[in-house]
Formats: sequence, C-alpha cells, structure tokens
Amino acid sequence: MNLTELGFAAGWRVIRTLPRPVAAAAFTAVADRAHRRRGAGATRLRANLRRVVGPELPEAELDELVRRGLRSYARYWMEAFRLPALSRDQILAGFRLDGAELLAADVAAGRGAVVALPHAGNWDMAGAWVVANEWPLSTVMERLKPEGVYERFVAFRKSLGMEILPATGGDRPPLEVLTERLTAGAVVPLLADRDLSARGVEVQFFGGRTRMPAGPALLALRTGAPLYVASMWYEPDAACASIEGPLPVPGPQEGALDARVRSLTQRIADGLAAGIARHPQDWHMLQRMWLD
Repeated sequence: MNLTELGFAAGWRVIRTLPRPVAAAAFTAVADRAHRRRGAGATRLRANLRRVVGPELPEAELDELVRRGLRSYARYWMEAFRLPALSRDQILAGFRLDGAELLAADVAAGRGAVVALPHAGNWDMAGAWVVANEWPLSTVMERLKPEGVYERFVAFRKSLGMEILPATGGDRPPLEVLTERLTAGAVVPLLADRDLSARGVEVQFFGGRTRMPAGPALLALRTGAPLYVASMWYEPDAACASIEGPLPVPGPQEGALDARVRSLTQRIADGLAAGIARHPQDWHMLQRMWLD
C-alpha cells in the first residue's frame, strides 16, 4: 500500500469519527493553505474560473472566487470521507434536488433516466440520495491510479448502494450494461464536463473548444430514456442540485448518429455551462479543460 492509498484509507477511517465542525475546520485550513501556496491545482482552477467569469472580473475578486472554490473542493472530500457513516435519514436531509419529481416519475414508469453531471458540489452525496430513495443507480468510474485507490473508491460507492462499472477493463463494455440498466428503469448519472478518453465530442464551452464524453447523448439516443443536465452546488446546510430537461433528442431525420451525438452533446455542454456560471465557486475543475 503506497502513501496515497494510506491517506485515503486513513481519511475514510478517521474523518468520519470527528465531530463535523472539527473536520470542516481542518479541511478549510488545508484549502486556505493551498490557496496561499498557489500550486498547480490552484493555478489551474484559477485559469478555469477566469474562463467562466470572463476577463472583466477584477483580479482581487477572482482570487476570492478561487479561495471559495478550493474550500468547496475541500468540503467535498470531507463529506466523502464521512458519507459511509451517515444514516439514510441524514443522507435524505443532506441533499436537495429541484426536479426530484421528474426522476421519481421516470423510475416509476420503468423508463430510467440519464443525468449529465458537472464535477461540482457533491456528486457522491447525490448518488447516495438517489439510492436512499430506493431508486436503482448505475454509473461509470474512471480507473484511478494507483489501483488500490480505485478499488477503495469502488468499494466506497458500492457500500452506498451504487452499481459502479469500470470505464475500461470490465467484463462488458459499460455502454452495453448501462443500456440494459436504463431499459430496466435505473437512474444513470454520468460526469459529463470532461473527456478522459481523448476521443470525446468537441464542443464549445465558455467560448473555447473542449471535448466532452459522448456517453450521455449516445445512451439517450439508443434507449429513448429522458436526458437531464444537472447543476450542482453547495448551500451552508446541504449539497444541492437542479435538473434541466428532458432535453429534446434529435431524431433519425436530423442526420447520421454521429451528427446527432455531436448536436446533443453541445446541448449538454450549454446546460452544464449555465449551471456552472450560476455557481462557479462549486465547480471542482482542477485539470486542464480547453484545447486552445
């Protein structure tokens, strides 16, 4: 077990035992230290947020936004480490979704739903909340390095009741499995604001070119399941989200499948951008995003 894996193991074992105010204060202090040091992650977050807010925002206000962004990211990790110790009632109280009635109706009708998510707010709490509502949930997870960290994250999410499929190296292609789950009425949330394969769909996003995964659009086109775009953020007392949709899905008369995937993925990008613009401090994007 290397140091990274030891750190995650300690996080899940120790952080959940601390009183929440103590854990929150410790993670906030770590975030503020990262802000002062201006390392690679903080510098990349600053560049990404500059794209979001535009050139007009004064540097001092951008600096404050970066500080709040790092605190939000630290809050995500603190809550992730504590999540396995929460009761069902605590999970239901700790997350609020505007549009929950839409997902409830989709599950009840047996048609399932695809939800395109940003790396924002607390997507693990969102997934735990779906499961706490007794709705089936299946999703895909990238293979993290080292492998031990990946396995711990899979075990963490499975312990919350989620079905986790590896993005690569699984027994079957994840798209094939998710197609089956959707036709059985599952909720399929997929992080959709950053492509990990270098084979994604090129889109316009905050005025620049980037790539986003084709999976959400392709699943909606394959299955006819409703496709939503989520906005995710934090309030002082809860992780929050809203969903927009179902998005209009282009039919066969509107072109070949690859053209329809591109068109629908651009709609997803536009929806994600609108949500991120409303809550930029809660977008946890510390990696390179744009091709230019």
